[in-house]
Amino acid sequence: MNARGFWTRIFWINLRLCGLAAAVGTLAGFGAILFRWFIFWVGDLAYYQTFSRVYLPPSEHALGPWAVVVPAVGGFLVGLITKFFAPETKGHGVPEVMAAVATQDGRIRPRVALAKILASGICIGSGGSAGREGPIVQIGSSLGSALGQFLKLPPGELKVLVGCGAAGGIAATFNAPLAGVIFSVEVILLELRTRSFVPLVIASTMATVVSRAFLGPEPAFSVPPYSLRSPWELLLYLGLGVGAALVGLVETRLLYKFEDLFDDLRIPSPIKAALGGLLLGALALGVPQVLGTGYETVDRILAGGFSPNWELAGYFLVLSLAKILALAITLGSGGSGGVFAPSLFIGVAFGASFGAAVNLLFPEITAPYPAYALVGMAAVFSAASRATLSSIVMLFEMTRNYEIILPLMFACVVADVVAWSISKETIYTLKLSRRGIRLSPEMEINWLRVHTVSDIMRRTVEVVTEDALVAEVRERMARTGHPSFPVVDRKGNLVGIVTHREILRADANVRVGEVAVRNPVVTYPDEPLDVVWEKFRKSGVGRLPVVSRDAPERIVGFVALSDIVARIGWGE
Repeated sequence: MNARGFWTRIFWINLRLCGLAAAVGTLAGFGAILFRWFIFWVGDLAYYQTFSRVYLPPSEHALGPWAVVVPAVGGFLVGLITKFFAPETKGHGVPEVMAAVATQDGRIRPRVALAKILASGICIGSGGSAGREGPIVQIGSSLGSALGQFLKLPPGELKVLVGCGAAGGIAATFNAPLAGVIFSVEVILLELRTRSFVPLVIASTMATVVSRAFLGPEPAFSVPPYSLRSPWELLLYLGLGVGAALVGLVETRLLYKFEDLFDDLRIPSPIKAALGGLLLGALALGVPQVLGTGYETVDRILAGGFSPNWELAGYFLVLSLAKILALAITLGSGGSGGVFAPSLFIGVAFGASFGAAVNLLFPEITAPYPAYALVGMAAVFSAASRATLSSIVMLFEMTRNYEIILPLMFACVVADVVAWSISKETIYTLKLSRRGIRLSPEMEINWLRVHTVSDIMRRTVEVVTEDALVAEVRERMARTGHPSFPVVDRKGNLVGIVTHREILRADANVRVGEVAVRNPVVTYPDEPLDVVWEKFRKSGVGRLPVVSRDAPERIVGFVALSDIVARIGWGE
């Protein structure tokens, strides 16, 4: 193919990808609207026994103690869906999409889109303390993956369509097109290239157009203008960033602590989710604001209107801690929903508590407490997710308040740095690392760290016995081109390895067992490839035997350095 033909082919590939991105963005936009309406429908039915066109928050129900039962019934139904239809829909959704991009070439089962709408819609609508962003990321991504798989696209293009689905879902859900693109770049794809950035923008644009046609162009939150009153106030926002980092870490640790507690229960998963719903309902009897996404409470805090006092600061702090507990119960017991909305609630309540306190201590130099609540929203999510740029842009687009941008950026990066210095895992990557999938929150995927030997090893192994003559092995190396052979005894157990080096130096009539390298370097099927890479580097060999951990003398395959090098080039 000549140069002109090559560039013509590249042009048509990119044009096709952009057209598919527009289709995925449109689908994600309609998916977000359908998901939003389904949540409202379930909530109205569960708490008000009606089908209102106006959103009625579950925290304002009039069911009394009977409200304890509603999250339990919802949890049981969600448990049935995740157990029998699509286990991937359990939890917050974003880690599953990250894993699909990093380890499955972007392949997600098509049924996940419908299952996630049902599971998360029922969970959130029945009062589950979770958000819409994680589910819609998984819904949009699965739609993009399904389209790409149907068209049999190569892995690189398939991953881009998965990112387009995520960007479109975020953009449509929060009316934040730029944040959708940045979130997909920063969290899902972990790359910033023209080949992916342009389709992401197209998908986000189309999803936003669809969303605004049905839901209007208004921002997610309406807030009065807040600004920095004094340069000295940055010191207070520094303290807010440090506090937000600690809150974000507590949120993350408690979530997975509850997941472990419920996993240890020897009962069916639908019963676990129902038990979690009962606990959530009991908590909501005292703090009803923890039910659902809690956006109505966020709106009220941001609107202000209360005179700062220590009782108010304590009340906001209780709200923040209660929401952390409610999130841990909901997702830890097997519920389905995102962590972004709860993080906003936790952050706004913590920020308001901090703001009310500094209003009392430094009234001359501090902005009203809702300004600190607004900054706290972004800072807590930044600490928990390490998606700092997404946090800043998303909060700006959701509020359209540019005056607060300086303290917002400052507190978010402080929260990010403090959280990173304490724990390298995020609320997203920790879920994956507990499964053995190690992802870095930096803007890169280390292919060697997320794949194991079993992903690349060859299972057909040519061996030589220790009784074979060097001349025979020399002839086999010349004929096959293999640089080495594992050496086995008469029972087939591994006793060593022989390479070109030993064969060329030895007498032709000597037994291989006499020149073989004993106790060779080996690897295991579940060993990460970055560890194997170090073994290759230190040993200087080009092939390693793969043995079973249960029976280290039994060879199950081999891995070649050339295969890893070839796959790294393909993966990047």
